[in-house]
Amino acid sequence: MMSMICRRTRNGSLFRSYSTASNDTKLIAQKLMSGNRGALSRAITLVESKLHNHYLMARQLLSEISNTRQNNTLNTVRIGISGPPGVGKSTFIEELGSQIISKGDKVAVLAVDPSSTITGGSILGDKTRMTELAGSEMAYVRPSPSG
Repeated sequence: MMSMICRRTRNGSLFRSYSTASNDTKLIAQKLMSGNRGALSRAITLVESKLHNHYLMARQLLSEISNTRQNNTLNTVRIGISGPPGVGKSTFIEELGSQIISKGDKVAVLAVDPSSTITGGSILGDKTRMTELAGSEMAYVRPSPSG
């Protein structure tokens, strides 16, 4: 099923985008909860996006996930790592992530640099600093813009 979403751009012209089954929040939530990395990527994009239709979809997606989580017990851990440039954040994250993966668990790294006004930021620059982790099917590494 496909539906069209129309909105006006800043200059007043009409912008059309199409919502397909791949954009269906229930489907994204189901895939996300089953560990699908593509669904994780799509979910993060929806949450980070400044587009109004993405905002609405993100709210619906978060609601779907919340409803699912109430019925399931998930064991998740979130860790925040910060520090000045050159102190070994990337090295530490790669080693910690590799240890987690070696035990059979999955890991996701969302790298954000709130101080980077030039690039929009990634605390780790890019995935090339964590080649082992970024290459693993058990890991998801994503540089994200700040703000």
